[in-house]
Amino acid sequence: MRHLTALPDLSELSDVTVTVVPDSPAAGGQDSPVPLVGYLVLAPAGTRPDRLTELLAAAGPAPVPVPVPAAPEPGIVVDTDKRSAVVDGEPLSLTYLEFELLAHLVRHPHRVYSREQLVATIWGYGPVGDQRTVDVHIARLRRKLGERYRERIVTVRRVGYKYVPQAG
Repeated sequence: MRHLTALPDLSELSDVTVTVVPDSPAAGGQDSPVPLVGYLVLAPAGTRPDRLTELLAAAGPAPVPVPVPAAPEPGIVVDTDKRSAVVDGEPLSLTYLEFELLAHLVRHPHRVYSREQLVATIWGYGPVGDQRTVDVHIARLRRKLGERYRERIVTVRRVGYKYVPQAG
């Protein structure tokens, strides 16, 4: 709501007149981004229309309220540029491989990766050695995500792992 301090206090008026203000940018006229069908101005009786136009022009256009959507639940946020991971606004302390693993899974939600694929992608070597190292890193990562979010990393039996983001 816009308040024009140049006008006298309207609550003390006993008489009101209605005046049509000519089309002007300040009144939502031709140059206004929002077309107005009408514009109601309350002013003391006897106020000249040209004076109202000056007051409106001096005040500038009224700000248009923009609805702000409700803030989503923070959840898990991974920023690969800053190399940071945050859970509900709290930073996670992750090792290099834990961060790479979480970032990879979050970047590809719902996609199932075998242990061999994760070793090749994250660790950078082929299917040699024990693939159980992935299980150990997943267990540590789940523990660090906490009780509320550990279920986001889903075990697909006999295949591997996938990340399932929050529904909605």
